[in-house]
Formats: sequence, C-alpha cells, structure tokens
Amino acid sequence: MKRRDLERRLRRAGCYLKREGASHSLWINPRTGAIEAVPRHSEIKEPLARKILRNLNAA
Repeated sequence: MKRRDLERRLRRAGCYLKREGASHSLWINPRTGAIEAVPRHSEIKEPLARKILRNLNAA
C-alpha cells in the first residue's frame, strides 16, 4: 500500500499526525488515545498497513 493511501485512510477515520520522527511518523486516534508508528517508506507492506489500521481502529 502506498504511504499516501494509508495516510488518507487514517485521516478519514479521524486520526491525525502527532509528530514526525527520523524514520517513523506517530499517528494518534483522539477517540481512543491509540498511538501507532508509521514507517516513512513510500511503500508499506499490506500486513503492516492492516496492523496499523487495526491498532488505530481505522479499519
């Protein structure tokens, strides 16, 4: 999955970017308080993308 597509799905679910790190970005779901690190690669493997969406309750 492209990183931009993952970020679009996270934003639609109400998540927002908390901060940028050197190799990861931290996203937060304000409804649940869940925080998840998203790697800064242009392509993110499907199992990892599903895990991020599930952990942020965005799936």
